[in-house]
Amino acid sequence: MIAARFHTRGIVAGIACALLSVAPVSAQSVGHILSQPARDVGLAKTRIPPLLVRTSEAPYSTAGTGSCAAIAESIAALTHVIGPDFSTSPSTNRQNMAEIGSSAIVNSLIPFRGIVREVSGASAAERRKTAAIDAGIARRGFLRGLQSARRCRR
Repeated sequence: MIAARFHTRGIVAGIACALLSVAPVSAQSVGHILSQPARDVGLAKTRIPPLLVRTSEAPYSTAGTGSCAAIAESIAALTHVIGPDFSTSPSTNRQNMAEIGSSAIVNSLIPFRGIVREVSGASAAERRKTAAIDAGIARRGFLRGLQSARRCRR
């Protein structure tokens, strides 16, 4: 049992090194990827940022959009929580591919992962977080439309 635990840690450490050498993956992404098995079995909880919880309740609300500065602040806050808008830069694509590949490797460490995630509640928590992120993306798009309609400077 102890040997298996050290073997698994060695595999995870190797994956982390490979991640850092393939593409410029952020330390936050590496930590997120490596902690996925703990989230899968319910040892670590998936948390939804408070801003996304509020945004999910009314993504198309005009509250807090009284000025161009307020709109810009709201967009910046959402970008901080959900990340930048879509990009077509080759370096971003390489980074995304490295993250996807390493996630697949780490996710393969748990046999019957899908069943384990459903039983532990991890799948439901992930669906809630994904819905909140989708609401944040919709809100940011809505705010960008308001910026454009009001001819605000970006």
